Amino acid sequence: MNRIFQIYTKALEALIAAGLAVMVVLVFGNVVLRYAFDSGIAVSEEMSRWLFVWVTFLGAVIALREHAHLGTDMLLTRLHPKARRLCVGVGYLLMIFTCWLLLRGSWSQVQINADVTAPSSGASMAIFYAAGVVFAVSAMLILATEFFKLVTGTSQSPLLSSDTEPTP
Repeated sequence: MNRIFQIYTKALEALIAAGLAVMVVLVFGNVVLRYAFDSGIAVSEEMSRWLFVWVTFLGAVIALREHAHLGTDMLLTRLHPKARRLCVGVGYLLMIFTCWLLLRGSWSQVQINADVTAPSSGASMAIFYAAGVVFAVSAMLILATEFFKLVTGTSQSPLLSSDTEPTP
């Protein structure tokens, strides 16, 4: 399973790099066209915004996989290892539930906006909201895997290791 996530995150990194490159070309090209030729590409702003949303959600998946999100372990480091495991487990379950809510809401938006077209490009607005679906499904799989590793005792989560001993 680790290998699958590794391949998946590498693919996401490639998509993010491509998305950023396209965003730079669209925005820079539009700026040059506006200032130099008093014209522009109408779809440029819309596509850049959509790409930004997709890059953000895909980057959040990678950050979740690599435990790179901001967090504080001030409470966890003071807990006994068993209590620490319990808190981390409850945290995983709450995050999975939150992702489930995001998935339900995003999927509803995809369905509602499937026939709605974007003003400049004419593309379905469902594409825009699908970023939330992709994130929620990916995050739920990652979190469920991490929770399973926690329960089976094979977790390498940095949340479980601490440099300090718990205070009595």
